[in-house]
Amino acid sequence: MPSLPARYGRWGPILAPVVMILLILHMLHANFGSNTMRDMVEPAPGLTIDNPDEAETQIPSCPTLLGMEDILVVLKTGITEARDKVPVHLRTTLRCVPHKIIVSDFEEAIAGIQTHDVIRNVSDTLKQSNQDFALYNRARSGGRQALTSQDHTKVTNGPSGMKDNPGWKLDKWKFLPMIHTARRAQPDAKWFVFLEADTYPIWPNLLGWLANFDPEDRLYLGNQMQIGTALFAHGGSGFVLSHAAIHAVADFHQLHTDEWDEITNREWAGDCVLGMALAAAGVGLTWSWPHVTTQSVWEQDMLHENYGKKPWCHAPFTFHHMTPADVDRFWEFEQQWFERTNSNVLTYSDIFRNLIRPTLADNLDNWDNFADIGEGKEDYHGPTTPASIVACADYCAADPECVQYRLTPDSRCTTSKTVLRGKPRPGMRSGTMLWRVDAAVQHMEKCEGARWVTR
Repeated sequence: MPSLPARYGRWGPILAPVVMILLILHMLHANFGSNTMRDMVEPAPGLTIDNPDEAETQIPSCPTLLGMEDILVVLKTGITEARDKVPVHLRTTLRCVPHKIIVSDFEEAIAGIQTHDVIRNVSDTLKQSNQDFALYNRARSGGRQALTSQDHTKVTNGPSGMKDNPGWKLDKWKFLPMIHTARRAQPDAKWFVFLEADTYPIWPNLLGWLANFDPEDRLYLGNQMQIGTALFAHGGSGFVLSHAAIHAVADFHQLHTDEWDEITNREWAGDCVLGMALAAAGVGLTWSWPHVTTQSVWEQDMLHENYGKKPWCHAPFTFHHMTPADVDRFWEFEQQWFERTNSNVLTYSDIFRNLIRPTLADNLDNWDNFADIGEGKEDYHGPTTPASIVACADYCAADPECVQYRLTPDSRCTTSKTVLRGKPRPGMRSGTMLWRVDAAVQHMEKCEGARWVTR
């Protein structure tokens, strides 16, 4: 066996324990955070059961979350996406939720759960005369076999939504009817939580947030949006209605159904229509960002201020635009976090330090970090197209405020002052100034506890 030279021998007893401690710490850190790019782009392995008799012992038990029994969770989906996006929630984020319903435009069983067709209660005359219901009428008469390739076509989400997508046009008609479906399902619930199939919820954070409110107050909690003069909660971010609020808007809508059918037909966003109805019923919106967000966890700027608030010490309740693989990956991280820490909340600071930062890299091929300051933008004075990745990196390094850069497939250099993990994208090359990220984190506030938006 090789041995150390004599001049190093006296350091052996000292160095050996140090090396062992460093190895252990590295292994713990690797298991807690995201280790590789694979963790982020592929779903976590499903639960496999070799011996059916042992199935009960291999399925994780549900944690005790005091207050969840007072909540009805409503997951909104549609026939064109339900089978792709809902099952992952039923085995992860919704598995331990005691009271839940799935509302849709088509009745079917998904992983053993029956969906509620909320379009059924819309006027038959309206459904036959309005082209928004073409997809619904086909599916109602012919089932899934009646779907066409156009029904599944991805279209660009523009300033007025996805008007060329049949499922999107139908979706706006679900918002007011689903209020009645939710109330009938659990009329005594203290809180009604509405999510979409690409929304990820963190339940301990929601319970910590709701502890600041009284369900007998008329409360409408959500991510603030505005169309014209109408303020409303963004549907994809998820929103919460108190017991008092849902009864108020349901009673109001029952008295004015025809009028609100006309309003829904005129407007293009169903979440906006619901916000308008809530306002008319005397229920105002509580601006709730950053607890509820429009971005996925990989696209969320966690370090900088928006709407007068920094996310850092807040506890997020939802992330939006989460794919089934994203849901699997974040659920795995969340379970590890609450199992291995003594905390009952998960803040943006925790997520950034333990999930995002460990997966950042100096540079990555086929990766998009969403850096968007480039030619034509006022703050950009870098290399012109076609640029090289070296020139783009040098330009970012020379700017003290630049943290990330990327080179697009057409060799356009773009940069950013924010830190985003990003997602895979063929042909894109991305880089991060890691020392600047670490310096920024060092200057962030030390969170003494979670911060809550209460008004």
